Amino acid sequence: MVNDSTPPLLELRNVSRSFLGEKVLDSLSFRIQKGEILGLLGRSGAGKSTLIRCINGLERIDSGDILFEGKNLSLVRDEEYRLIQRRIGMIFQYFNLLSSQRIIDNVALPLKLAGENKITRRKRAYELLDLVGLSDKANSYPGQLSGGQQQRVAIARALAYNPSVLLSDEATSALDSETTQSILELLVNLNRQMHLTIVLITHEVEVVRLVATRLIVVDRGKIVEEGSIKDIFIGPQSVVTRSLLQIFVPRLPKIIAEKINCFYGKDAIFEFYISGKEASQPFLNNLEAETGVVARILQGRFEFIQNEPIGLFFLAIEANQKKMDMAYAWLKCHGDKSELVGYV
Repeated sequence: MVNDSTPPLLELRNVSRSFLGEKVLDSLSFRIQKGEILGLLGRSGAGKSTLIRCINGLERIDSGDILFEGKNLSLVRDEEYRLIQRRIGMIFQYFNLLSSQRIIDNVALPLKLAGENKITRRKRAYELLDLVGLSDKANSYPGQLSGGQQQRVAIARALAYNPSVLLSDEATSALDSETTQSILELLVNLNRQMHLTIVLITHEVEVVRLVATRLIVVDRGKIVEEGSIKDIFIGPQSVVTRSLLQIFVPRLPKIIAEKINCFYGKDAIFEFYISGKEASQPFLNNLEAETGVVARILQGRFEFIQNEPIGLFFLAIEANQKKMDMAYAWLKCHGDKSELVGYV
């Protein structure tokens, strides 16, 4: 469990970055707590990759401050800056492994460049390969491994210095869905076993839905929404977020949506979200048993977010004011969101 009252591991304060006079990052401010898995979601060109490159020092910011473990990165000397960079691991969409080097040597490369002796770096590399489930591939070459296995090697290499945080820049974008799932499971296990903080930069909603604990949505270099995964999926506030999440949010069938109005109809249409233990119950049966009101599902789906069931539905209820009032009170009491959409 992440404690928001503790000092953040990483903090950005009004960070800006421009290219050719155009702002790519525009006064971004947020905190990352130790041990959390943060999702940074946005379309291509939103500024996500520039942001991550600024965090790990591959690019310098124009203004603002980045604090890592309490140290302002703009104020530290070059030698200390290089040591801090070792505390920030990085994986990319492409694995960037040396094809002529064995897997064990690819993992040990950062330690070799830092001047560690051969015994120390090979011992550490074997430990890391065991951690990512590839101890039997130590003497293989990258070309002999699948894409998912190569990404595991890249993760092992990124952990060589035992970093505090792992930055993942679209690391699953080039993988198929099954391999993506296995890589995400590995990241979750590393988070739990090592208390490793992870930042997932992605345009894939499925990635953050499956593993992130908190979400920041970025568009045109600005933060447009921030909150828990559950809260944002249930009630996205910005137009950008709603667009990104539309594949997961049910819509009324077109034939019904075209007829809906705000004044009168045979049925009242409610948007209803339910989660947790309540979502595991036969809620329509319970609604009828406790209020006498019958509701029909017009559209809906169940999803799992952080292993918690979330139900998102459009319900039709007879447009009788007494029944509507009873139904609304029950839905509001048992659900996360209940809202009258209109009448048909």
